[in-house]
Amino acid sequence: MSKLIAKLIFGLIKLIFRNKTDLVLENLALRHQLEVLERKKKPKLKKPDRIFWAWLSHVWSDWKSSIIFVKPQTVIKWHRKGFKLYWRWKCRHKPGRPNIPKEVRRLIRQMCLENPDWGAPRIQSELLLLGHNISETTVANYMVRQRNLPSQSWRNFLKNHIKDIAAVDFFTVPTVRFQILYCFIVLCHHRRRIIHFNVTANPTAQWTAQQITEAFPYDSAPKYLIRDRDKTYGGLFVQRVNKMGIKEVKIAPKSPWQNPYAERVIGSIRRECLDHYIILNERHLHKVLAEYIEYYNNCRTHLSLDKNSPEPRCVEKPEKGKVVSIPKVGGLHHLYKRVA
Repeated sequence: MSKLIAKLIFGLIKLIFRNKTDLVLENLALRHQLEVLERKKKPKLKKPDRIFWAWLSHVWSDWKSSIIFVKPQTVIKWHRKGFKLYWRWKCRHKPGRPNIPKEVRRLIRQMCLENPDWGAPRIQSELLLLGHNISETTVANYMVRQRNLPSQSWRNFLKNHIKDIAAVDFFTVPTVRFQILYCFIVLCHHRRRIIHFNVTANPTAQWTAQQITEAFPYDSAPKYLIRDRDKTYGGLFVQRVNKMGIKEVKIAPKSPWQNPYAERVIGSIRRECLDHYIILNERHLHKVLAEYIEYYNNCRTHLSLDKNSPEPRCVEKPEKGKVVSIPKVGGLHHLYKRVA
C-alpha cells in the first residue's frame, strides 16, 4: 500500500513540474488519435498521419507514452522511410555518373536483340570500335534481359541457307499449231536469278539430267534442290543429282505453293512476256525466253531485293547525264539509263 501511495505522489509531482511544451505535444498526440478513431469503425492511417507521428517522434522524446493505436516500432519504421525519401529528394540534383547518351543506349539494345548470344564484353568491343568509350559494367546495365536461351529467328535461318538453295520447275506453252512445248527453268533463291533454261517438246529424265549438269558446271552445285513430284524427274535425274552432291527436297503432291519462288518466276514470265506472243515453234520460244530472261536478270527490279535487279544495278545520279529509254523484250519493257 505504501508503494502505491508513493507512486501516486511521484506521478503528481511529475505532473505539476512538467514542461509546458510536453503537455502541448501530449495533448496534440491524444487529439490526433481521437480524430483518427472517429473516422471509421476500422480506422486506417493515411500518409499525413504517418508524417505527423514521424515528426512528433523527432521533436518529443516522451512520445511513446501517448501512443495507443500503433506500436512504437511502426513509428520508427515510418521515420526511417521518411529519412530515405528526404535524402533522395535532397540529392536529386546532385551530380553523379554522367548519363549515357540516348543514341548509345539504343545501340546497345539493338546489338542485344540482333545478336542474342553476345555478352557485355563483345558489345563493349563493338562500341569501342564505333568510338564510344563505355565500361563493361555500364554496357551490362543497359543490355536487354532475355529469359529464353539465345536462338536465331527463322528469317535469319533462311537467310543463312538461301545461297545453298535452288529450285527447278516445268511449265507448258502452246504453239500456233497447238503443239505443247515444255520449258524448264533453274532458279537460284539467292538474288532470285534464273541461271538456266531450255525448251523441248519431249522432256525425258535424261534430258532433264543434262539440264542440271549444264546449270551447275564444275563445283557450283547448291546444297538443296526444290522440285515437285513430276514423273519427268526419273531415276537417271535422281542419280545425276546425287552424284553432284545435291540433296533433293520434294514438295507435297499438288502443293505448288511450297515452291513459291519458281512459281512466282513462271507467273512473271507468262504475264510480262508469253501472254503477249503467239509462239511459232521451239526455236521461236527459245529466242523469246532468252530475251526476257536477260531482261529479268539484268534490268527488272524486284521488291524483295531492295527494289533492285537480280544482277544489281548501280544508282545513276542526275549529274551523269540525261535519261534514255532502251527497249527490251521486243518493246514490251524498257530499261532507263543515264548517258553523257
